[in-house]
Amino acid sequence: MSALFLVFLNVIMPVFGIVLLGALLGGRLGLEARTLTRAAYYVFAPAFIFQAISTAEMPLANALTLVAFIVVVHLATVFISGGLGRLFGYSREMIAAFLMIASFGNVGNFGLALIQFLLGDESLAPATIYFVAISISAFAICVGAAGWAHGGSRGAIWKVVKTPALWATVPAALVSVGDLQVPLVVARMVGLLAGAMIPVMLFALGLQLREQGRVHLDRDVLFGSSIRLLLAPALAFVLVPLFVSDPVESASGILQAAMPAAIFVSIIAKENNIVPAYVTSVVVVSTLLSLVTLSVLMVFL
Repeated sequence: MSALFLVFLNVIMPVFGIVLLGALLGGRLGLEARTLTRAAYYVFAPAFIFQAISTAEMPLANALTLVAFIVVVHLATVFISGGLGRLFGYSREMIAAFLMIASFGNVGNFGLALIQFLLGDESLAPATIYFVAISISAFAICVGAAGWAHGGSRGAIWKVVKTPALWATVPAALVSVGDLQVPLVVARMVGLLAGAMIPVMLFALGLQLREQGRVHLDRDVLFGSSIRLLLAPALAFVLVPLFVSDPVESASGILQAAMPAAIFVSIIAKENNIVPAYVTSVVVVSTLLSLVTLSVLMVFL
């Protein structure tokens, strides 16, 4: 049995299986993605982040190096995507869409689960640091790109500041760096909530994909999908030796860079009228194509 098939069967399919359950059962059970995504965004994800970072035995300098690496990778992806958009004569809105897609991969529900299955529990700390850094920078880039396309986005900075992931990171870092003891009752509550994050977000992803409606497949959609699935991980491969030497931290960063477009990109595109039909199509198509690209990438890591 080939290594590629084993990765697909034992790493990829458990994750996609939960996503598929959400897509298949959502209509039958009358479920709405918004309820689960809001619960995950405001409750489960902050608990997960707090637990992963507060219990991680990682020096602050090392954590900052991981943040620098993944931010540089995504800024380079954004810069190249925007340059290609201008070179090929795309409209202002389409270029903004490219920037949003380039900056925001599905590094939370999707990325964390896949990385944990492939690399083990020791990968959760660096993968979570990458997740937080990508999420915060991506929100800033997305709202900035939307504002650039339409001449301004009121409250963009405040939206980033209010990100629950950011608020959970601060006390978690203080606990980790200060070697503080979290009360047992709090630790157990956080642990239970954190354990629910990945399955809830994967199931919610299935609900969201089901609700996306009609999907288009053309050259532009494939180009946008390639930004996330090919360009970003290629840049991560090139840049990782300059920042990270640990193999688990390196593999975690490359995988997070290789994730398909996040559903949040579609949400932001709809709220700001940035070619929403196109962005939604890229989210769905890149997610499906990642079955292949991620399987191949994992064989080489």
